[in-house]
Amino acid sequence: MSIVKFLTSKVFLKQVILAIIALVVISFLVLQWLKSTTNHGEFVAVPDLKGKTLETVKIELDDNDLVMEIQDSANYNPKYPKYSVIEQYPLAGSQVKENRKIYLILNPSGYRKVIVPNIVRRTFRQAKPTLEALGFEVGKISYSDDIGKDEVLAMNYKGKTIKAGERLPITSKIDLVLGNGNRRSNKQ
Repeated sequence: MSIVKFLTSKVFLKQVILAIIALVVISFLVLQWLKSTTNHGEFVAVPDLKGKTLETVKIELDDNDLVMEIQDSANYNPKYPKYSVIEQYPLAGSQVKENRKIYLILNPSGYRKVIVPNIVRRTFRQAKPTLEALGFEVGKISYSDDIGKDEVLAMNYKGKTIKAGERLPITSKIDLVLGNGNRRSNKQ
């Protein structure tokens, strides 16, 4: 039998029609199975978790069939309580599937600590930007007899003298003692 006769025979056409019908039925069944297993068209709204504690967040996410994933907690925000959520992704109100991971950034317990730079015997004009660049604040300024006018003589934190190399939390106020340009008097 030649190929042309076989391709135009009733047996071949029946086989092709049966294969097409089987392919359509299998495709339909697979699509129905996928709809039921992937919850096609079913979404959950992500709740607003900012400012909430971990216990509250866990309860809310469990109620909505969502999973929490905690990310890095380096950015301290004094407006939020310790260990509360300060950022989340996906954002509140987003539509997601069940069991979706919600990525959370928590507020750490406090500011990270930074090494105090050596600014003693530098001018106030040099010392102030150095401290501010590291995240410190310049607190009270007092003057003492020293020939170096506006030169940093000492640094104080909460009433105690500190030295370069010590670690203080960011945003700490460092009080400075500056020289007033007068020679020290040796009267005793």
